Amino acid sequence: MEKPLKLLLAQHGLNLKKAYGQNFLTDENLLADIVEKAGVTQNDTVLEIGCGAGALTRVLATSAKKVVGYEIDQRLKPLLKETVGEFSNVEIVFGDIMKQKIAEVENKLGGEYVMVANLPYYITTPIIMQFIENAKNIKAMVIMVQEEVAYRLSAKASTSDYGAITVAINLRGKAEVVLRVPRDKFTPPPNVDSAVVKIEIEKDKFSGVDFSVVRDIVRCGFQSRRKMLVNNLMNVYKLSRADAEKWLIDSGVETTVRAENLTAEDYIRLSEYLLKKSIKK
Repeated sequence: MEKPLKLLLAQHGLNLKKAYGQNFLTDENLLADIVEKAGVTQNDTVLEIGCGAGALTRVLATSAKKVVGYEIDQRLKPLLKETVGEFSNVEIVFGDIMKQKIAEVENKLGGEYVMVANLPYYITTPIIMQFIENAKNIKAMVIMVQEEVAYRLSAKASTSDYGAITVAINLRGKAEVVLRVPRDKFTPPPNVDSAVVKIEIEKDKFSGVDFSVVRDIVRCGFQSRRKMLVNNLMNVYKLSRADAEKWLIDSGVETTVRAENLTAEDYIRLSEYLLKKSIKK
């Protein structure tokens, strides 16, 4: 942006709202790094969530074929008109992305796309889960999140950071932390450092799998993550210990494991056994 952020905000009479998680990036080198890590080219359509003052939007616009941005704060309309209005390949939709149907968002994007976003922290997990579970045409998500969340998204099995959202990502692709961003790079600075995570979607990674069943078992396991999985299966699926242990053994899983010890492939085998034996809650 040609004008400093504080000057832009003052000229438009704007105060940033904590309720919207408004911590804006303006460092041109850092913004360029994010777009470079996303691998955006002139052939790509990009979905941006939380356009803010348009700093990232501008960099994306110079690299991508098309940018569709969603911004919840209607007050930013005149500011964004000033900062990105010159780009014919940018469309800003003012509204809450969480209230949009994914199918309608994807229809607007018109084909395969990459998500690149400095996500407001309060919607990080809901956004990731919405698109991981429901998006059909997404190729990758390159998102700025709290640093501790970044390491949860990319965690390995049998580590303390590994959780249900990690498994959900691994069912569709893989996540990697590609950039660390100190808190002083934001205006205003948040109370935590951030990191950029790249989630690459592998189309048809597990074809023929009933993901709704897999997700039920994952939720079952992590609802009491300190308990052994066999106990959670007994409680949720109303099984005897012998039947729950047989489920694990026949799925190639140790009877003493906890949810955090299992890979996406392990959960798929558990789901296949459930369907084969018609186990119900």
